[in-house]
Amino acid sequence: MSVGLGNIWRFPITAFQNGGGAFLIPYLIVLIFIGRPLYFLEMSIGQFSSFTCVKVWRMVPAAKGVGYGQMIGSWCVVTYYCSLMALTVFYFIMSFNKVLPWSVCDDAWADNNCVDASNTNVSLMNNSQSSSEQYYYKYVLRMKDDISDGVGLPDWRLTLCLLFSWVVVFLTMAKGVKSSGKVAYFTALFPYVVLVTLLIRGVTLPGSTKGMLYFVKFETEKLWDPNVWYAAVTQSFFSLSVGFGAIINFSSYNKFSHNVYRDSWIISLTDTFTSLLAGFTIFAILGNLAYQLDTDIEDVVRSGGGLAFVSYPDALAKFTWAPQLFAVLFFLMLFTLGIGSAVGLAGCTLGIISDRFPSISKFLLSLGISVVGFLCGLVYITPGGQWIVDLVDFFGGGFIVYVIVTTEIIAVSYIYGFQRIFRDLRFMFGFDIDVFTKICWGVITPVALFGIFIYSLVTFRLPTYDGQVYPEIAYTCGWILTGLAVGMIPICFAHTLYHTPGDTWFERLRGAFKPKHNWGPKRAEDRKEWNKLDEPVPLLSC
Repeated sequence: MSVGLGNIWRFPITAFQNGGGAFLIPYLIVLIFIGRPLYFLEMSIGQFSSFTCVKVWRMVPAAKGVGYGQMIGSWCVVTYYCSLMALTVFYFIMSFNKVLPWSVCDDAWADNNCVDASNTNVSLMNNSQSSSEQYYYKYVLRMKDDISDGVGLPDWRLTLCLLFSWVVVFLTMAKGVKSSGKVAYFTALFPYVVLVTLLIRGVTLPGSTKGMLYFVKFETEKLWDPNVWYAAVTQSFFSLSVGFGAIINFSSYNKFSHNVYRDSWIISLTDTFTSLLAGFTIFAILGNLAYQLDTDIEDVVRSGGGLAFVSYPDALAKFTWAPQLFAVLFFLMLFTLGIGSAVGLAGCTLGIISDRFPSISKFLLSLGISVVGFLCGLVYITPGGQWIVDLVDFFGGGFIVYVIVTTEIIAVSYIYGFQRIFRDLRFMFGFDIDVFTKICWGVITPVALFGIFIYSLVTFRLPTYDGQVYPEIAYTCGWILTGLAVGMIPICFAHTLYHTPGDTWFERLRGAFKPKHNWGPKRAEDRKEWNKLDEPVPLLSC
């Protein structure tokens, strides 16, 4: 779930847009003090209660809107996530051609500035473009430079690829978490073989060293840019899948005493390693492109999804032995990475609806979710679809999750209470968690999130695509999306307050912030032992 397209596709883009190596320091700091503690928190409360991301808020009924907000956020992401998987399916199919179609310029889509990507010994002019770049934008996406007159109609080729992606997601969800867990042994390990192969090829290209040095280049002034920190937090959430509800859902299947403290460190570090591996790979390729163009790395490729769907294919085109084989393996890797995350994100919606309507079979619910997801995803495979991907990513995958996660950590740490949560985890694990994690949950993480969030609001800027402003209707839709997800928190609070028993509103208010009687371990034996506990663990106990 956590190692997916966010590492291969989104991390290099975010690093590229925030100064390359200057982004790494904030990202690593955020991972240690915010990302990993939150990841552990979500795993812990899911495992302790065996509940999905809505029912888990029986611990703080007033905050159950967080779960519904997570469902909306995860739904926003999975709809465009599957459109990216559709692109990987398209490239996978095209990789079976005798000559990789993006490796050479074709008169059907190339212009006079096009230069064969397979050529490693050519000096390019500054206005030249690699065939892999023109292939992506002009042939695959048929992209529009302006969406003021609409986004256009879905491309029939990508529509079929999107349909295939959702069929695979449906089959995986319908079979349940055990089958997807077995598949994960392949999908989790296979990508590293392909990434290492691409990195080895990348470092052999001229100019690759310059690209990798740019990736680790340190710029002190970037550390004081709040936008870089905001981007680091957002990327950490997206990469680890924190705040989307899927981690809570998956961990709810764990055995009660499973050591998720250990798992959170392993997964967080592995996730970071994967992002760095992908970053070095793609920046080695960008360094080669900059070398060929005799220009700066910042100028070699446009921003957006093209960084992954241009630069990686560009490297594949330069393979001298069996480039088709490596292309097939690479895009199979991207698809398998995407499936793991897409199933987890869609499963968040499935779990919540299944809890609400237990009489409906999981097969039918999975089918309905997949059909609606496919229909929603059609907008992303239009000529203006990449504009919408960035728009939804900003309003649905970034801003929403930021508010939700901030509310989540405050509700658990300050309303449910430090002493309660530490007592519960000590009971579940059989040992106290470390002082560092306690301090993060109690002080560092909520204060850092709140501080960065407030500053980002003060310096808020509406998103643009490749430097171009969106039409006003696009921004309006974005704010409606954000309002719908964030609005779940006060709406559900009001609903809880209304249905909480009490003679006065004050009694109801107090009741809304107290754990429900059915909160606690799901298994009867565990609950019986847990109910005997009356000595909470002090905040800084060792």
